[in-house]
Amino acid sequence: MSVNISPGVLYVLVCGSPIARDVGVLVDLAQRDGWEVCVITTPDGRKFVDAAALQAQTGHAVRSYYKNPGDDDLLPPADAMIVAPATVNTINKWSAGITDTLVLGLLVEAYGFGVPTVVVPYTNKVMARHPALHESMAKLRNWGVQVLYGDDVVILGGPGQNDRFRSQFPWRRALQALHSRFETDNRVEPGARS
Repeated sequence: MSVNISPGVLYVLVCGSPIARDVGVLVDLAQRDGWEVCVITTPDGRKFVDAAALQAQTGHAVRSYYKNPGDDDLLPPADAMIVAPATVNTINKWSAGITDTLVLGLLVEAYGFGVPTVVVPYTNKVMARHPALHESMAKLRNWGVQVLYGDDVVILGGPGQNDRFRSQFPWRRALQALHSRFETDNRVEPGARS
């Protein structure tokens, strides 16, 4: 008899991009793979998602802000994280250790806890040319974050034109990258964190 063991708790971290409207696709894919999914958005990311629908889909409140001192944690601790879509703003602040949003605070802590993290940067091709973005992505890769970026991952449009590539966003690829990380990293097993 085979026992199906859940891979653990996956935090899906969402930034302020129109692509965030489709994050339920990633939630569904992850749940089919056995993950318990929690969605956390940046304040701007919350503008693009249907928080009530995501709460119904995951069984967890969609968080966007730090809790008040003394309040109980609403979400179980993460065994893995996927940041998708990740904006230039979040990537640059993350690499600098800035924690002025809940998403950034969780990402900075994730490094300290050794939580496997995959990020899918998404912006327009003009903003993508800025050297700070590439320096930040290089830092994240150096720190062990799996960065999925480039024309082979997702095509970037000009300012205001990314919506035409919306159906091509690599939700499945982000999840596959996370699973590959667990398969090749002997130090990390899903569900192993307390």
